Amino acid sequence: MFGLIRTAILILIAFVAGLLFERSQASEACAAQGGVMRDGVCWNE
Repeated sequence: MFGLIRTAILILIAFVAGLLFERSQASEACAAQGGVMRDGVCWNE
């Protein structure tokens, strides 16, 4: 039973890490284009 809970927790941690990594990549790509990230949306000004 503990193995099942541990697996679910590890999957959750991997998912959150993936989300953070993807947001970081999107933010860097936005900055490279001269934009600013606001609320998860790239604004080119």
